Amino acid sequence: MGDTEEPAERALVAALRARLGDRHVLTEPGDLAPYLTESRRLFQGRALAVARPADTAEVAFAVRACAEAGVPVVAQGGNTGLVGGGVPEGGLVLSLARLDRVRAVDPVGATMVVEAGAVLAAVQEAAEAAGLLFPLSYASRGSARIGGGISTNAGGIAVLAYGNARDLVLGLEVVLADGRVWNGLRALRKDNAGYDLKQLFIGSEGTLGIVTAAVLKLFPRPRSTTVAFVGLASAERALALFTHLRARCDRDLTAFEVMPPFGLDLVLRHAPGTVRPLAGEHGAYALVELAASRPGADTRAEMEAVLAEALEAGIAEDAAVAASEGQNRALWALRESLPAAQSRAGASIKHDVSVPLAALPGFLAEATAACEAALPGLRVCAFGHFGDGNIHFNLTQPPGMARADFIAQWGRFNRIVHDIVHARGGSIAAEHGVGRLKRAELARYGDPVGLDLMRRLKAALDPQGLLNPGKVVPEVPEPEASERDAPAGDPGRV
Repeated sequence: MGDTEEPAERALVAALRARLGDRHVLTEPGDLAPYLTESRRLFQGRALAVARPADTAEVAFAVRACAEAGVPVVAQGGNTGLVGGGVPEGGLVLSLARLDRVRAVDPVGATMVVEAGAVLAAVQEAAEAAGLLFPLSYASRGSARIGGGISTNAGGIAVLAYGNARDLVLGLEVVLADGRVWNGLRALRKDNAGYDLKQLFIGSEGTLGIVTAAVLKLFPRPRSTTVAFVGLASAERALALFTHLRARCDRDLTAFEVMPPFGLDLVLRHAPGTVRPLAGEHGAYALVELAASRPGADTRAEMEAVLAEALEAGIAEDAAVAASEGQNRALWALRESLPAAQSRAGASIKHDVSVPLAALPGFLAEATAACEAALPGLRVCAFGHFGDGNIHFNLTQPPGMARADFIAQWGRFNRIVHDIVHARGGSIAAEHGVGRLKRAELARYGDPVGLDLMRRLKAALDPQGLLNPGKVVPEVPEPEASERDAPAGDPGRV
């Protein structure tokens, strides 16, 4: 802190130190730095201080003190977000990393109560120790916190079978903008006693309240899991394979990921230990996972049978079926290594979008052609959770082009890609959220009535506008892709 702080701000920091302890209220520039940007480094933030409460009562105290002082507050978990949603624009950063306990596990009810700062991998391990499964999973699971996943309605690799975070939460504990605590930690599968208030906070990115704990759904652990890597002629054939598998395998189909030849080439070139799974070249590749919890289930035999039918019908061109858990992991590594491998090929302009399943092949063809025509040498790397309609439509800079010159065209390519997504009934924010990066885009493409409802909810639950200001909810009117909301860092890092 310096002499520029207002007396109210100095009093706030003093009050926080008195309650939380000096070592848990950070104000030195070097201590603040890790909390002022996300992994992509798209935006550089600023903050008065970082507070690290130990429990819900301390979170409530900090939020109440901020409300009384008129100081904004931004909650952070693992700070692994990708759209600037956790980057502060002043005020207090509230790190929930110390709220990391698994409060209870109920094997009979198949639920667990966890605090918002619990690392996702630790939540998964606690479920496994009870003989159950918590299926939410994504690449940053070793550092991402469950509260952040809930606040962004995270998706990941298991959405096809289990849904997004919204589908995996039974109850929440939330600190409201005035510091009151809503105790909605109910582990009921059926509860129609009024509005389902938890759904207001799931996916709201900390703009309506701060999640401090959650009741999560658990599931039986799979007894048999098999992964296959399939070569296909095109995205149309990928969709045909998906519908074939869905009809034959039903709930056993737990993942259906698609990647292009360019993406596979990047992985084989830049990800150590990866090996080409199929001998020939194909127009598209699908990673398929079948998992079953039934006693005696044999997903390998099931996979081999259903893929044999697809090969005979001309839907698929070739396939490799894993014969062990090690081979399962090796095939998954081809998909999970792609984001990092793409960053090795240069800067990347990223679009996390979704469209209806039937529209996927047409979207991919139209958007690819439009982007390649707009910038010769540009390389499209469109991959992702094909089975639930979510595509990471990423653009890699042309060889020889300056990184900064390419990134400067982010807004131009947003318009190209998002116009096509919108025309096909899709969403410009699939699983990463809106944050700061897509706020102006939401203003452009969002339904006016829906945007008005969002603003009314924000005003009702956060009348001072202090919870994560400048994120998600567009202003009236929202500036056209303003410089304030443009990426300032290097999106090619991730």
